[in-house]
Amino acid sequence: MIPKELLKALRKIEITTNRLATEQLSGNYTSVFKGRGLAFREVRQYQPGDDVRTIDWNVSARMNETFVKVFVEEREMTVMLVVDVSASEQFGTRRASKARVAAEVAALCAFSAIKHNDRVGLILATDQVEKIVPPKKGQKHVMRVVREILGAEPERPGTDLAVALETLYNVARRRSVAFVLSDFFASDYERALSLSSARHDVIPCLLFDPRDEELPDVGLSTFEDLETGEEIVVDTGSARVRAWYARQMRTHRKKQLQLFRKLGLDHVVIRTDRPYVRPLRDLFARRARRARR
Repeated sequence: MIPKELLKALRKIEITTNRLATEQLSGNYTSVFKGRGLAFREVRQYQPGDDVRTIDWNVSARMNETFVKVFVEEREMTVMLVVDVSASEQFGTRRASKARVAAEVAALCAFSAIKHNDRVGLILATDQVEKIVPPKKGQKHVMRVVREILGAEPERPGTDLAVALETLYNVARRRSVAFVLSDFFASDYERALSLSSARHDVIPCLLFDPRDEELPDVGLSTFEDLETGEEIVVDTGSARVRAWYARQMRTHRKKQLQLFRKLGLDHVVIRTDRPYVRPLRDLFARRARRARR
């Protein structure tokens, strides 16, 4: 039996994201992920006679050897949603929590996929894998995926993105488009991200709340780490403390984005205080322009 509140939220997301998928992203989705009917299968080492235009420069640079992309004639595709459901995702000071925004973004991507007869799968993770939903087609399946995200009750609060990315690498054997939805407040996931992106088209979706980088001026306050339960007293009335915090958090985010660029990954920043359709539409448009070159 689905709780009434969850059913209401699910229905609202279905109506909103289904419409947005049709009106805003459908055309770009086709041009970005479908191309000319060729689907990426794998990368392999360069062999004499290979078309130099198929060289994957990002993988070649990482491996110090020349690798080429191998394509097959295929219209179907698999979209994997890798969703961080750790305790920090419950944070949100504007329209909604990061977890709710993640559910809406995941639903939008999923509805865009099924409108083109693609499969959609799900990996929910904290510092362990909480749930895996194998890829399938159809609106009923997509609603199940969104329900799993919205109604997630993780066993553990921590974050280990390496676990989620390694699971993606091992479970999704076929080349997939993988949307990774997280605030990326994690460490030691760089190698797992590099390996996963060598097999899959990984798109990091960085969830961001304005308070991630700004402390409110509310005097002496106690803050609790949602994942560890650790508490700390902070004098938010101090301009020096607020400025130090802002610098630290901006440096952290800058390093995240630098990593994505270093690995050659398309990425998108999704804010809790702004609509999420435009960043996704811009992402798809960038990829479409690049595909036409």
